Amino acid sequence: MDIKKIPLGDVTADFVDWLTLHGTDVFDTIADVLETTIHAATNSLLWFHPLALIALFAIIAHTIQRKWSLTIFCVLSFLLILNLGYWQETIETLAQVLFATLVCVVIGVPLGIFAAHKPRFYTAMQPVLDLMQTVPTFVYLIPTLTLFGLGVVPGLISTVVFAIAAPIRLTYLGIHDVPAELLDAGKAFGCSRRQLLTRVELPYAMPSISAGITQCIMLSLSMVVVAALVGADGLGKPVVRALNTADIAVGFEAGLAIVLLAIMLDRVCKQRTPLKGGAA
Repeated sequence: MDIKKIPLGDVTADFVDWLTLHGTDVFDTIADVLETTIHAATNSLLWFHPLALIALFAIIAHTIQRKWSLTIFCVLSFLLILNLGYWQETIETLAQVLFATLVCVVIGVPLGIFAAHKPRFYTAMQPVLDLMQTVPTFVYLIPTLTLFGLGVVPGLISTVVFAIAAPIRLTYLGIHDVPAELLDAGKAFGCSRRQLLTRVELPYAMPSISAGITQCIMLSLSMVVVAALVGADGLGKPVVRALNTADIAVGFEAGLAIVLLAIMLDRVCKQRTPLKGGAA
């Protein structure tokens, strides 16, 4: 018995072809702006001497976490990356991850707050978030590559689509779980809706929001190798090159650089737990 196939793939392909035909100028403009922005950020970081930038990163890490062990780990990790010869690739990857995370936070946190206050909106958005997190990452590259061409842009857009669900979900969770007693106390003191958000809900939800941002960084970093397949610079390129040539040495070194960068970003961006007695 022959069953007529539903042409979902053909419809999607026709839609992408229509976008390519009628939106070339728009997509080219977006690609140019994003590429210029990310290259400017990367070149700004590469302008510094590596040792000066390592010192700056160490100061930032220590200012945020106040842990000498983490500061020393960051310094030694960056020095090892520099010694292995992957400094430029690491900075390119760092710039891409930070840019993608910034976009995800700017869009995802407000969406999560809005969804926490509008349950129907979150119910409608849940299937979309599930789809964004479960679709294989390689699938994202097909339409973005068609629309934006080779380079860093399709990798960045695919990264944002893949990672943005984390800050949306965890921001929603943090705001949604604010105890009703706290909200009632705020209202009793005459707080407006904006004051309730900024003085009650956001402070209470900050650990969850912080976890969402950290998870977003890790998800963005996990797209490094995938983005390299469409021409994005960074640590993904030597990994892909090592895969194509079965070069174990290059693959291990580039992979180690990715792991060290991931650990540093995770530890530095994790919300600091106050010491006993209230000391920071």
